[in-house]
Amino acid sequence: MTSFDDTEYPAAPYPGARPPFSYVYDDAGWEIKADQTALSGWRVGDEDLDGWLGERGWRPMAQRVPVLAYGSNPNPSKLAWLKSALGLTGAVVVLRARCEDIAAVWASGLRVVDDQRPVTLTALPGAVEDHAVMMLTQDQVAVLDVCEGRGDRYNLARVSTGRVTLSDSGAILDRVLAYVAASDIRKPLLVNGSPVRCADVPQEAAIALTGQPAATDGLAVEILPGAPDPGDYPGSLFVYGTLRPGDSHWHLLAPQSSGPARDARLTGSLYDTGYGYPALALGEGPGVHGSVVPLREGADLAEVDAYEGERYARMRVVLADGTFTWTYVWIAPVAGMSVLTGPWRPRS
Repeated sequence: MTSFDDTEYPAAPYPGARPPFSYVYDDAGWEIKADQTALSGWRVGDEDLDGWLGERGWRPMAQRVPVLAYGSNPNPSKLAWLKSALGLTGAVVVLRARCEDIAAVWASGLRVVDDQRPVTLTALPGAVEDHAVMMLTQDQVAVLDVCEGRGDRYNLARVSTGRVTLSDSGAILDRVLAYVAASDIRKPLLVNGSPVRCADVPQEAAIALTGQPAATDGLAVEILPGAPDPGDYPGSLFVYGTLRPGDSHWHLLAPQSSGPARDARLTGSLYDTGYGYPALALGEGPGVHGSVVPLREGADLAEVDAYEGERYARMRVVLADGTFTWTYVWIAPVAGMSVLTGPWRPRS
């Protein structure tokens, strides 16, 4: 298991150094690796990340929200500062991400605290940049709200522009959360009519840039009015048995759907329980055929969760096409069950 101290990754020069791998940080850092056989989708050494978090009293991955971090926040020394100065608690999960058609650029105004130029997010067709997605609890988001000046300097919003893909798992994040400009001084600075990427000009030189604030950052966003709900991310559910459209319990899910389902496939195995419903096991196998159901805004899956019961856990998974979605994973033994090689069908 690879571990590190935050001092190995200093905060200066801005935006600070970051490990070349995804990691979890809680006073020290540990490398994590994507693994579809783990319920959380990630492992710390040989241990499921959810188990590792649970042993320390911290929230599992399904109770965290994805926040795109394109500045200094993924830097371990910054996380240490957030803990000491702003009261950040718990382990923070930081995942490597590839961003397309959006970019981190220098903002038009300067920070009051140190007269340095801050970074902001903008639409930039053709741009490809490596950043991070932080998986945060609601309490951790509240700390970042203070750090980012939510509602004053930045807004927390769902961003539809561009494409954000987790580098290790290939998951494509739909409408990822990000802090975007809330005021003119956090809008992109235009120099000769174009924004200046942070990757092209270091912060010590950025302070000398002159230009005009952009009228807009070009992003398609939906500003969140309150705390983000982990249940809203992602906004779809992969179903493979009695919950599929047209099957016996579709009526439980139908009120939470926002549109037509589409066919999809998940790596893993589907077992015939013999009780009139199938069991999904993650990992290698013949693959699982099912349907991706888009969920309405604020969808309430409590009734569906209750129907699935204690032998299933609703987890986030990555489908074969990169879709990041919820599904119900069987967590009870599968001994004696036969593996299905095709889609599940109810017995006549």
